Formats: sequence, structure tokens, C-alpha cells
Amino acid sequence: MSEPRRTALVVGANGVIGGNLIDHLLTLEDWDIVGLSRRGGISNERLRYVAVDLLDREATNRALADLSEVTHIFYAAYQDRPDWAELVPPNLAMLVNVVDAIEPLATALQHISLMQGYKVYGAHLGPFKTPARESDANHMPPEFNIDQQAFLERRQLGQTWTWSALRPSVVIGYGLGNPMNLAMVIAIYASMSKELGLPLRFPGKPGAYDSLLEMTDAGLLARATVWAATSPACANQALNITNGDLFRWSEMWPRIAAYFEMDVAPPLPMNLSTIMADKGPLWVDMVARKELAKVSYADVSSWPFGDAVFSWNYDFFADGSKARRLGFHEHIDTAAMFFAVFDDLRARKIIG
Repeated sequence: MSEPRRTALVVGANGVIGGNLIDHLLTLEDWDIVGLSRRGGISNERLRYVAVDLLDREATNRALADLSEVTHIFYAAYQDRPDWAELVPPNLAMLVNVVDAIEPLATALQHISLMQGYKVYGAHLGPFKTPARESDANHMPPEFNIDQQAFLERRQLGQTWTWSALRPSVVIGYGLGNPMNLAMVIAIYASMSKELGLPLRFPGKPGAYDSLLEMTDAGLLARATVWAATSPACANQALNITNGDLFRWSEMWPRIAAYFEMDVAPPLPMNLSTIMADKGPLWVDMVARKELAKVSYADVSSWPFGDAVFSWNYDFFADGSKARRLGFHEHIDTAAMFFAVFDDLRARKIIG
């Protein structure tokens, strides 16, 4: 007997997380997909893109008015703001607007999946308890991830649908024009360093080179997200999703340098947002000479995110055993993950 068809509404369809989730869903024959983003995209037989500004409540209602077939909402949208407290209103409003538009229409709605991260644990504020666990207490607000989950918890009471909250570490995968793309940071920084005849220097804060870290592969996260959304054991729970291994930049950085056939020099604290700000002309020259894809410098620049990750001079990891106990057993070697993404960037002619 064939599986009943499901319809996924992927919110934040053009991000690293949303894009890789759509790629995975397209490999599953029983799913149709609707992708929401401000930019839209190219639709096909099983994938329809809808361009909408989710902060505009009336526009959201109009754009989603015919999506009664949705069975699963995968929410991975994010609005950046310069001040942390300013993140709460827009990011909570977008989720509320989507749920308010879809829930009354989608009578077969089964699940709402919320993408979070270690900010729930205060990882962005400074040294936090490691390994972080899903049962850890919340920290002092403001924190939009916590507010979003609280909204779903309240909204779910008395409903037949369930929710899950996925908590990955830094997500590594392909995605252009994304403000949180560490793989792109490293690849472009390395490529430009090599172009200038420089060794590959770790640019982070003192102490960050030796901190204990973990990452989350975007493909693994996509598979875990669908698993959690379709597994009754995961209903109404938060789950840490990690690669399953730990590393230090002091070990990983020389391996990355070797991939790019570069020497390594001692770490030197540098603010990438500052030192890479004038490298646009160099990028244009590299694209022309190396016959790379015509991608703008802005679309490959995630320097503020690189500065944030490379500033973590404290351990940054969580306990992923809950997901394993509930049935998700996939893992991936983090070095192999980086190399696979770099290979993909080369195949797409983003880097030479």
C-alpha cells in the first residue's frame, strides 16, 4: 500500500536549512512541497514557490489562502536585526502570521516543526553549560527562539497536530546570500588568502582555536527534521541535532588548509567584517580570471557570522543522545562534511 501524500510548507525556503530540507523532501516520493521566501524560486511538478513578506500579515493571508492541503509546516525563517532585543518582534510575528494563516485552512495539519539553535541555551551570550541538554532551564529574555516555542506550546493545546523544535549547532551546507554560512566564510577567506599568496591564518579570538566545538551537517539536519516531524515519539519535544563528533579548530584548521593546498601560520585575531570589506574588487577579478560563476561579493560574504563563530573562546556543544534514544542514529564526520561542501562549491564554480 502506498503512503498517503503529504504536503510540506517550508518557510525560509532559500536559506541553508530550508534549501537543504527541500532537496531532501524531493527525494521522498510521498511529499509535495511549497516553499515560502521573500525571493521566491523556480517551481516544478512537486515544488511550488510562493514569494511573500511574512511580516505583512494581510499579504501572508492572501499568499497562503489556497494552501489547505498542507500537512506539515517546517519553519526555518529568520529576520536579522542589529540589536538582539530587536529580534523578538519580527521573528515571533512571522511564525504567528504563518500559523494563523494556515491552521484554519489546513484541516489535515499534522505537525509544525520549528528550527531553533543553541541560542536557547545562551550560547551566544558567553560560556554556557556543556553539554547543553534539552531539559536545561531557559535564560533571561529577550530570546526569540524561546518565545516562538512558547507560542507553539500554547497554540497546540487541544489540537490534533503536534510540534517539534530542532536544535542544531552551526549548520554547514550550500546556500548563497545567507547571513549565517560558515562554510562559505571559510571557503572565500581561504580562496582570497591563497590568491594573495598568504598562509591560512585562523582569525578568531585568543582561546577560540582550542575550544571544543561541534557542527551540524545541513543534509543530516534535513533528514532529522523530517524524521522528527513524522515520528510520534518526538511529538511536542525539543531535540538537539548534531554530527555526533567534537573537534577543535587547532586540529581542523590545518586539515582545511591542506584541502586548499595552503600553509598554516599561527592564529592572528582579525575582524573579518573589517579586513574583508575592501576585497570586492579582488573577488570580481577572481571571478573573471578563474571563470567562476557570476556571483556577487555580497552573496558570498557572511563575515559577521564568521566573526561570531570564531569568537567562541569557550566550549560549544550539546548532548545529542535524546534523538538517538528516540530513533535517529545518523552521524557524520565533521571534517568530511567540510570537504564535501568545499567540493560542492568547486563543482558549482563558486570557488576555484
